[in-house]
Amino acid sequence: MRRFFTSLVVVSALFLFAGCSKDLSPLTPTKSRPLTPLEKRLVSRSNVFGLNLFKEIVRQDTQENIFVSPLSVSMALGMTLNGAAGETEKAMKSTLGFGDMDLHTVDETYKSLIAYLLQLDPKVIFQLANSIWYRNTFHFESSFFDVTRKYFNAEVRGLDFSNPASVGIVNDWVAQHTNDKIKKILDRIDPQDVMFLINAVYFKGLWTYQFKKEVTQDDDFYLPDGSSFKVKMMNQAGTFDYLETDQFQAIDLPYGDGAFSMTIFLPKPGVALDSLIAQLTPETWANWTGSLEKKKGGILLPKFKLKYGIQLNDVLKSLGMGIAFSNQADFTRMSKNGGLFISYVRHKTFVKVDEEGTEAAAVTIVGVRVTSVGGGSEGFKMIVNRPFLSVIRERQSNTVLFVGKIGHPTWEE
Repeated sequence: MRRFFTSLVVVSALFLFAGCSKDLSPLTPTKSRPLTPLEKRLVSRSNVFGLNLFKEIVRQDTQENIFVSPLSVSMALGMTLNGAAGETEKAMKSTLGFGDMDLHTVDETYKSLIAYLLQLDPKVIFQLANSIWYRNTFHFESSFFDVTRKYFNAEVRGLDFSNPASVGIVNDWVAQHTNDKIKKILDRIDPQDVMFLINAVYFKGLWTYQFKKEVTQDDDFYLPDGSSFKVKMMNQAGTFDYLETDQFQAIDLPYGDGAFSMTIFLPKPGVALDSLIAQLTPETWANWTGSLEKKKGGILLPKFKLKYGIQLNDVLKSLGMGIAFSNQADFTRMSKNGGLFISYVRHKTFVKVDEEGTEAAAVTIVGVRVTSVGGGSEGFKMIVNRPFLSVIRERQSNTVLFVGKIGHPTWEE
């Protein structure tokens, strides 16, 4: 208890040192074109999928740190969806949140959303790339490749999957499009693998208002079992977009010109992070972010850097698309040869948060296999010294780019 009160004294001193005269709330982003009704519909439905995906991962994975990109998973599965037919198409559309939207409309809105996200903020690096790699002795429908090139700007390449060098070629593409933050997504190519559909996302944003390195210091981070460990705690005070309820504190920290931000949700003492995550729905997400208001105060936020990886088969089956992983799968719009199914969906991420800003990357790979190869000192104080929720979003559309459960933030030089 003495250590806790000592920490509060230090915190108060830091807030006073940092001052609170600056307005650190997100800027009004540089005017970009408004989203079309269809784009708004896609964002809404994609967020349904993204939040459901994250909640199901948290339910199934007991790791302390979980960090995923729903956008990346949605893009990779969106490409794959164009090869599905019949009940497989229905199940995938339902899981992805598209319901009764026709596929052409889905593709059109993916294309325009990609263009929208890529041009938003010249001060933020946001890159998105798609690729398809296929066994060059297996026949695929040219119309499937045409659609993915047109709407997802996918790079399509045939490879000799029997050549061990193909693994390195695919991994090199991943490294290139994540700025070397994720260097490997493939370990080997199975004799029954015939296609890999890959999405890569890279984000680098400097805080609009950077934390001062000279006031970062070691402090305690408390775990649910009552134990603690030292973290490097950053400090800033001013006016922020902020929300406080009886369950959590939330703050919005902008990047660049304000089009993108990191929104942090800190559960109140006695409120479990997982129980807060379980409440995430498109409605609560819109309500929480829409209720942020300018408030004076200060935040202490730990620096952290982590990597995360997960195979999403069981998660996606639980969300309703189990048929796509079975021998009942129908991917005849991808290849008339039949017998294709999704063998795995693998997802890897990287995130680094420090005084200057945030760097994050994600890769999602969908492996397609064939059954037999046929060829502040004033106002609020938000001390993020216990597990928290972190979301990187595009503020106008409210698109969730990355979402993370940070239970054990670590920093290694």
